Amino acid sequence: QVQLVESGGGLVQAGGSLRLSCAASGRTFSSYAVAWFRQAPGKEREFVATISSSGGSTYYADFVKGRFTISRDNAKNTVYLQMASLKPEDTAVYYCAARETRQYKYWGQGTQVTVSS
Repeated sequence: QVQLVESGGGLVQAGGSLRLSCAASGRTFSSYAVAWFRQAPGKEREFVATISSSGGSTYYADFVKGRFTISRDNAKNTVYLQMASLKPEDTAVYYCAARETRQYKYWGQGTQVTVSS
C-alpha cells in the first residue's frame, strides 16, 4: 500500500509556472506508475499526465500542449508536475494517483491551483 500527499499548489498569474509534488510512503513506491488528474468546480475529473514506474515513459493529455512535464525521483519517493504557461482554465484541484493492476487505486487529497487573469 502507498499513501500520497500533494503539495505546491497556490495562486499564480496567467503565463506563470508552478511545480506540484506528490510525496509517497511505502517501500514499493518505485514499482507503481503514477498519474496526475485534475477537477475544476462543477466539472468531471480529467487526466493530465502519467509516468511509468521507472520514469522512462510519460504520456500527456492533449490540452497540455507541451506546457507540463511529469517526472519522478524514486530515491525521494516523489513525483512532480512542472507546469508552465499556465492559463485560467488550468484552475482546478490537482490529484496524484498510483496505479496497481491497471487501476489507479491510491489517491491523494489534492492541492488547489488557481490561475488568475
